[in-house]
Amino acid sequence: MMRIAEIFRSIQGEGRLTGVESVFVRTSGCNLRCRFCDTPYASWSPEGEELSVGAILERVESLRRDSAGERQCPRPRPVSQNERGVEVSHVILTGGEPMLFDEIAELTAELRRRGWHITIETSGTIDRPVACDLMSISPKLSNSNPSVDQYPAWAERHRLRRHAPEVIRWLIGAYDFQLKFVVDAADDCREVEAYVAELPEVEPSRVMLMPQGVEAAALAEKAAWLVPYCAARGWTFCPRRQIEWFGGRRGR
Repeated sequence: MMRIAEIFRSIQGEGRLTGVESVFVRTSGCNLRCRFCDTPYASWSPEGEELSVGAILERVESLRRDSAGERQCPRPRPVSQNERGVEVSHVILTGGEPMLFDEIAELTAELRRRGWHITIETSGTIDRPVACDLMSISPKLSNSNPSVDQYPAWAERHRLRRHAPEVIRWLIGAYDFQLKFVVDAADDCREVEAYVAELPEVEPSRVMLMPQGVEAAALAEKAAWLVPYCAARGWTFCPRRQIEWFGGRRGR
């Protein structure tokens, strides 16, 4: 069984596949506790229901083809008549941390058998033998550490768990991948530079920097200096389009 916070159909807002309509499976539960987590219902206060792999697959397949009236999340633009009932083939396993669950190996194997393109959104701290077409790895920098005063136990666990270079190296060697770093301030960029320097095999274009924030105005303010910074290094600026399109609500 896997604890699932939500399953919905929407549009990928981050990374290489931005703009691709997809089915999202959000697992509930995480081995980290990021200070700025924007899905606390899947980490700090995990919610959801226990579902078998079969039940998850049934819900995913039910969203393969829908109509504009059945969408759980609005598009950032009107849906044309030709787009109604369009079949999707991309599924995104996110969280929380989807790699927490042993069952993810069975789930991804079955999704692949059914012809789905599989993206896994992970912090890169756990490895499992999964089927995956795009491993979307978001290593956590020190800016993610929770408050020691407020959460002393979690602050220490998070600090010890957030950086697992041996797992990162295994994932980037086994799968097509992208590395997404959340940047909150200019000082974070130096930490990214040091991190990437330890992975000389990674092509610069696979390194993506995302501004931290849950409001469009805050994201735009950071983008103003982060875009040229990325361009100067051959890295990719990664906007968080889901925030711009849908705000901070669930099922986006």
